[in-house]
Amino acid sequence: MTATAALPAPKLSPFVAQPLAWLLALTVAHVLVRVALSPALKWDEAEQMLWSQQLSLGYGAQPPLYTWLQWGVNQVFGPSVLALSLLKHSLLALAYMLMWLAARELLGPRSAWWVAASLMLLPPLGWYSIRDQTHTILVAAMTCAAWWLLLRSVRRPGPANFAWLGLVCALGLLAKYSFALVIAAMLLAALSVPTVRRALFAPGWWWALVVGTLVVLPHGLWLLAHLGEATSGTLSKMQIQPQAQYGKGLLSLLDMVAGMLGLWALIAWLSFGKAWWRKPVTPAAPWAQQVFVRYLVLMVLALVGMVLFAGVTNFKGRWAVPLLCVVPLAAFAARPELAQHPKGGRFTAITLGVIALMLVAGGVRPWISALRGDVDELNHPAAALGTALQQAGVQAPLTIVGADHMIAGTLRTRFTQAHVVACGFPETEVGVCLAEQVRQAEAAGRGWLVLSRDDRGDPRWWDMAAKAVPDMAVHTIQLPFRMVREGVPPATYRYSWHPSPQSTAPQSTAPQSASSTPAS
Repeated sequence: MTATAALPAPKLSPFVAQPLAWLLALTVAHVLVRVALSPALKWDEAEQMLWSQQLSLGYGAQPPLYTWLQWGVNQVFGPSVLALSLLKHSLLALAYMLMWLAARELLGPRSAWWVAASLMLLPPLGWYSIRDQTHTILVAAMTCAAWWLLLRSVRRPGPANFAWLGLVCALGLLAKYSFALVIAAMLLAALSVPTVRRALFAPGWWWALVVGTLVVLPHGLWLLAHLGEATSGTLSKMQIQPQAQYGKGLLSLLDMVAGMLGLWALIAWLSFGKAWWRKPVTPAAPWAQQVFVRYLVLMVLALVGMVLFAGVTNFKGRWAVPLLCVVPLAAFAARPELAQHPKGGRFTAITLGVIALMLVAGGVRPWISALRGDVDELNHPAAALGTALQQAGVQAPLTIVGADHMIAGTLRTRFTQAHVVACGFPETEVGVCLAEQVRQAEAAGRGWLVLSRDDRGDPRWWDMAAKAVPDMAVHTIQLPFRMVREGVPPATYRYSWHPSPQSTAPQSTAPQSASSTPAS
C-alpha cells in the first residue's frame, strides 16, 4: 500500500507543488470579478438570498447544508454579492484542495496537481459553477473529501479517520441527495476488494456509522415528513416516462457523460497521446485501481438501470459532478509514469490557459449575452432599482413580495433588513401567497412592497395579485440595462408600495422615469 510519490519527475516550482498559493489567488480573482461584475443575482444566488433568511431543517427540494453555510457567511458580510461569491469560490477551492490530497495518497506532487486541476476541465464544475451553481459545488467538495478519507483510511486505518469519513459522508448527504448513490457505489466497490475490506473493518470502523448517523439524523427525520416536497422537483426533471423511451434516456445519459468528461479527455489525449494505452510500469496502488474500476462499473450500471427500469429520460449535466469527478484521479493513478512524460508540461500549460480563459469569460458574460440580444440577469440595474425605490419612499420595516425569486432575492441585497418572499410559483397559489404576506406585514406593523419585472415576468401576474389584494396602485420604473449596446429597450419594473402605519413616507412618490396606473 505504498504510494508512488518517489517516482522521479521534473523539478516543480513551488506554485505547482504547493496548491494553496494558486488556489488562494484563483479564489480571490474570481471573488473580485464577481463583485465588480454586477450587483444583480443569478438563479441559484437569488434562491440562496431567500432561503438564508432563516435556519431550517429543510428547504424544499434541496438539502440544507449549503443554505446553513450561506446563513453563516451572511452574518459576517451581510446578504450581498460578496457573501455569495466568497462562499461559492471558497468551496470550489476546497474541492480542488481535497482532490489534491486524495491524489497525494497515491501519486507524486506533479500528478496530484494535474488531478486537482482536472476538476476545472470538467465543464459542469469548472465552468457552470462559475456561472451559477451552489449545492453542486458543495457536494463536489464532499465527494473529493470522501475519496481522500477512504484512501487515507485504507492506508492508515484508525478511529479518527473513520470518524472523519462518516462525517464527510453525512455532510455530502446534507449537500445533495444524489450523494447517496456515490456512497453506495463507493462502499460496494471498496468492500469487494479484500485488502480494502480488511482495512475498513479495522478496530474503530463503527465510528463512521455513528458519526454519520448522528449528523444526518435531524434532517433525515424532516425528510421523512416532507418526502414529496423534497423529491418532486428532481423527479420532474428526470422526465420519467412509463412507456419505453430507452433511446431518449440513453442518449441523454451519454450526453451527460460526454459533457462532463469530454474536454478533460481531449486535453489529456492531446498532452499524453498513446501513453495512456501503454502498459504501466506499476500501478500507483493495485487495490486503489480495483476500487476505482469497480466503482465506475457500478455507477454506469446504476445510471443505465435508471433508464431501463425506472424510465428516466433526462439527465442534467451537473448531476454527473459527484458521480464522475473521480475519473481523472483514477486515470492518473493508473498511469503514474506520466509524471515523467516529456510532454507533461503541455497538459499543465493547456490547463492553466483554460483556467485563465474561464476567469476572463466569467467577467465578460453579461456583455456577450447583450451582444447576442439576450439580456442576462446580470444586466439588470439592481443598484439603480434599489435607489429608485428608496426615492419612491420604500423604507424599513417592510416585507418585499417579488413576482419571481430572481427579483425578490436581488432586492434582499438592497434592503438587507427586509423580510423577502417570492410569490411566483405555482401560479394557482400566487393570490394566496400574496394575501398571506400582506396580512402578516400589516399585523406586524410593517410596510409592504410588491414588485415584478417585465423582461421575464408573467403578464398575468398582476391580474392574479389584484384579485387577492384589490385596489393596489401599481407604478412603473424604467431603467437602462447595464452593459448593453444602444437601442436595447430599458428594464421595466412594476411595483406597489404601502408604508407601515408608523412611517411618515408617502404611499407612493414616483421617481424619475416612473409612471402610475391602477391595478386591473
